[in-house]
Amino acid sequence: MQTSQLLLEGVELMLFGMGSVFVFLILLIFCIRLMTFLTGRFVSEPPATPTQQVATPAPADADTLAAIRAAIHLHRARRA
Repeated sequence: MQTSQLLLEGVELMLFGMGSVFVFLILLIFCIRLMTFLTGRFVSEPPATPTQQVATPAPADADTLAAIRAAIHLHRARRA
């Protein structure tokens, strides 16, 4: 085979490959839009909101706050 024939076959194969990928991507976009439409149509209920209230944390006592401050101070002293 001559190099011009090989080059033409390479270009033909490239165009076939790019075309098939393009068609696949267009089909994928169409399917995603169809699924979005169908889920929006059939699942129109809003999600249930939780009725249980979140517990607020208890305030820390002085000993706990002092331990936290000491740990932060120690951490910052090691980093510097």
